[in-house]
Amino acid sequence: MYPDILSKTIEYFKKFNGIGEKTAERLTLSILDMTSEDVDVFSESVKEVKNNINRCKECGHITDNDICLICTSNYRLDNLICVVEDYKSVIMFEKTGNYHGLYHVLNGLISPIDGITPDDLNIDNLIKRISETKEDKEIIIAFKPSIEGETTTLYLKKILEKYNVKITRLSYGIPMGV
Repeated sequence: MYPDILSKTIEYFKKFNGIGEKTAERLTLSILDMTSEDVDVFSESVKEVKNNINRCKECGHITDNDICLICTSNYRLDNLICVVEDYKSVIMFEKTGNYHGLYHVLNGLISPIDGITPDDLNIDNLIKRISETKEDKEIIIAFKPSIEGETTTLYLKKILEKYNVKITRLSYGIPMGV
């Protein structure tokens, strides 16, 4: 139905999370209506994202520098660290505007079925961050309520119990008001 070039572009758009056949078609056909300059800028920005975005050396969040904007901010509570599964969780928390501490991104959760062990996660850097400071820290564990989230939480609680940290967890479930 479409020329090969358009079909190929549609297939690539479908690789994006949440993009189905119809949306991929609309996006591809929208390219035909863009100016050549806009298409060039768009394609260059995609390349820049892939080539210039990396992990923050402190927390593991995404950045285009060595250290992310959150870790370098003077307005953050540096004794409060929210441990999250991935960079998408950081973005979600930041959109609320209610959290003013730091983050630590594990880049996954422990999942023996998927072959993900604690060694695959950014846990060593978390321990380093905690052990390098004399200041009391609070660690907020903010994982999804799943078997993997529970497993990772239990593991972190076990290895962090020897450090001077307060460990809290986000609540979840159905509130049972009186």
